[in-house]
Amino acid sequence: MQCKNLDVSEFLRTGFQIKSHLERFLELSSEEVDSQLSLGSDELASLHPGSFKSEDARNFYEAKVGTKHLFDLAAWHLNSASYIADTLRLQQQFARGQVLDFGGGIGTHALAAAALPDVDHVWFVDLNPQNRSFVMQRAVALGLGDMVSVHRDLEGTGDVMFDTLVCLDVLEHISTPSKQLVDFHKRLSAKAIALMNWYFYKGKDGEYPFHFDDPDMIEKFFLTLQDLFLEVFHPFLITARTYRPI
Repeated sequence: MQCKNLDVSEFLRTGFQIKSHLERFLELSSEEVDSQLSLGSDELASLHPGSFKSEDARNFYEAKVGTKHLFDLAAWHLNSASYIADTLRLQQQFARGQVLDFGGGIGTHALAAAALPDVDHVWFVDLNPQNRSFVMQRAVALGLGDMVSVHRDLEGTGDVMFDTLVCLDVLEHISTPSKQLVDFHKRLSAKAIALMNWYFYKGKDGEYPFHFDDPDMIEKFFLTLQDLFLEVFHPFLITARTYRPI
């Protein structure tokens, strides 16, 4: 079934058909998918090496997490649907032209953006090859295969200048997020809008072991942000913020 009307109400109702997409992609029954979703982040956390060095992060997300990341993200999006819905409303307000969804996970924002009338193409970037394959299969199933392309990294997108950047719940997983801001800035068009958030905090009891929170890293990030971007007001009470390059 083709479904190009991927609005917020459809996300709240089905998560853009996420359960049926997981069943098809992983060749699992509905009951097996429900069981894996109930485990959610516990399954992913079991893979964590204990100490998470910055040089190990890329290999961890690209080679080790496998399909467990799909269930972790799907469970989070379904269990935090109201929060995700507001980020989709924010994206709906700003997305246009060439859209970069950086670290896009299970593709919720990429798919929603691809269905928007002012969007020309969505460039989905994610280290995890399972995520890339899953999102491409989802896009085809929803009739959006021509609107979405999947890429391992930013370099893989060629020399496209992006009119919209979506980078949500990603920067805290990068050991040098200030460098990532510089790389983004180079690839944004003059009137681009960037949708970004971050959570540089491992938690009081280490409940977010996948996050980086070095104070010097955080200070450099905010100094770089102030040098390269100006915040644009939006009315939604969420952690995601909008910026334009300067």
